[in-house]
This record gives sequence, C-alpha cells and structure tokens, in this order.
Amino acid sequence: MTLELLQRVERLEAIEDIRHLKARYFDFCDDNYNPSGIASLFTEDAVWEGGSFGHHVGRDAIRGHFERVSSDIVFAAHLGMNAIIDIDGHTAKGRWRMIMPSVVMNGDKKEAKWLLVAYEDTYAKIDGSWLFTSMSSRINFYSPHLGSWAETAVP
Repeated sequence: MTLELLQRVERLEAIEDIRHLKARYFDFCDDNYNPSGIASLFTEDAVWEGGSFGHHVGRDAIRGHFERVSSDIVFAAHLGMNAIIDIDGHTAKGRWRMIMPSVVMNGDKKEAKWLLVAYEDTYAKIDGSWLFTSMSSRINFYSPHLGSWAETAVP
C-alpha cells in the first residue's frame, strides 16, 4: 500500500470513527440521557456548551448536567445529520445539524416540542479512541408542537 493510500484510508477511518462517536452520543441521549455513557465520550477537560441548556466544563460537570436533564426531558429522539468532519492528525473538527422531537415536563403536564440545533464539535484521538474535546450547540429553535405526541411517545 502506498503512503498516499494509507493516509487516505486513515483519514476515512477517522471520519467514520467520529461519526460513530456522535451517533453514540445521540444514542446515550435517547437512553434517558445516560449520564455515565455520555460523560465517557468526552475528555477530562472537555467543554459542553448548550446555549440556554447551560455551559459545563469537565467530564464530571457534563455527567452532572445529564443526571438532571432526564427529569425535564422525558422523551427525546436525537436525529443527527449533515456531518462535515475535517481531520488534522490526531485532532478534528465537525459540524452537524440535529432535529429532535421531544416531550418535556411543563409543571406536571407533558408538552411536545421540537428542537433544531447546529453543532460545532472538536475531537482528539487519545489512546487510539476519538473523544469530544468540546461540543457547542447553537439552538435555532425550541418550540412547542401544535399537535401532540406527548401522551403517546414511548421512550
């Protein structure tokens, strides 16, 4: 295998590994915001920036945030798309879009909402695995749904 071909294969493998990392993040979020699972995807000093959902620095702070989220958001389906991933050795940057139907608690009543987010992530390959070093989300909208799936959604 030529050096050029080897570099191309390594780049494609890195992109696929990062796609898998983001998919695991979304999957843990859809698993009742599994706090330990989510935290395991970040470096010890990572930054999670969620706009109105908060700013959290470090794996422990990120875990703590997601321990609280599941009481507010009782159903979520994170639908990630439009990945653009740029690799630079053992670091990378990624941009994503995500739309999420959700059910949130509004007092003691369930409310159906839509969330649309643009993500900007950074990653590092540490001990052979890609992890998030930062995740920043710009919320485009977080709005009530006119109809309701709040009573019929199954987590």
